[in-house]
Amino acid sequence: MPVPGRFASLVRTVAAVAACAVVLTACGGAPAPEDRTLTLYNAQHEGLGRLWVDEFTRQTGIPVQVRDGGDFELGNQLVAEGAASPADVFLTENSPAMSLVSGANLFAPVDPATRAQVPPQYASTRGDWVGIAARTTVVVYNPALVPADQLPESILDFARPEWQGRIAFPPGGADFQAIVSAVNALNGDAATQQWLAGLKTNGRIYQSNTATMQAVNRGEVPAGIIYHYYWYQDRAEAGANSANTELEFYTNGDAGGFLSVSGGGVLASSSHPAEAQQLLAFLAGVPGQQVLARSENLEYTVGAGVPANPALKPFSELRPPPVDLSTLNGPKIVGMMQQAGLL
Repeated sequence: MPVPGRFASLVRTVAAVAACAVVLTACGGAPAPEDRTLTLYNAQHEGLGRLWVDEFTRQTGIPVQVRDGGDFELGNQLVAEGAASPADVFLTENSPAMSLVSGANLFAPVDPATRAQVPPQYASTRGDWVGIAARTTVVVYNPALVPADQLPESILDFARPEWQGRIAFPPGGADFQAIVSAVNALNGDAATQQWLAGLKTNGRIYQSNTATMQAVNRGEVPAGIIYHYYWYQDRAEAGANSANTELEFYTNGDAGGFLSVSGGGVLASSSHPAEAQQLLAFLAGVPGQQVLARSENLEYTVGAGVPANPALKPFSELRPPPVDLSTLNGPKIVGMMQQAGLL
């Protein structure tokens, strides 16, 4: 039976409304909000990573999912995942893992405005990652066991016979491996292999920077090689692990004053490249560097001219040796340390 004209018109109107409910944009309605959630592979300290992410999301409204792990754990994962990686941004504690990912051509170029926020010596020469924090190599020592004037003038001298059983270090971590990378960059393969062999003979091995510092504090060993901020963090608390120790800074251009840079880069395969570049700009810029300076992490700021936490030795007094961070080769160093029997 034919449908009356007025009823047919009503049916068509209902059908159109139903279609609009399925595809709002075709009918002029407001589209569903786009999911802009970023995935961050974070090898920086978890606490600092959360501070950065929380402030970035507060300022921009962009959510960030964080996957935590170690420098080379996540770096190797990115290389294995390739263009299929879900990661948008990668952060490290030390730069060799950034070089690993960069060498696989997995990073997108960093926006020029972001690169301009970071001094070029603290960024990739390829322009595909930038520094977001830094830590300096130091010797933590127990003055009751070794006076400051009896410490060696070079970190290489810890391989000398007089330091047998008297120097501690944590060879299994990415931190110490980055220091070895700097020794290699500044002194070459032969000198580095000789140094590692001397450390194998002389050294007391511990599992971490903190364990190394604790051993020196307890008087088990006169001196140890660590990064500065573990000592400063402990002193900012009760000083239980550092009260009997002091720090020696190498400011004479020696590898013992190596400044290791934490890097950040945007993956070329990112599903949200604009937002990922926005996060990197935040980290290297004033807002992110201010978060770092105010934090209890006590690493050095490197971007946007933001001063570091005033509790630290002034950055201008560090005078680290010149090292091209893009050339630090993590896998090569691991091989050298394995050859020396340290891994």
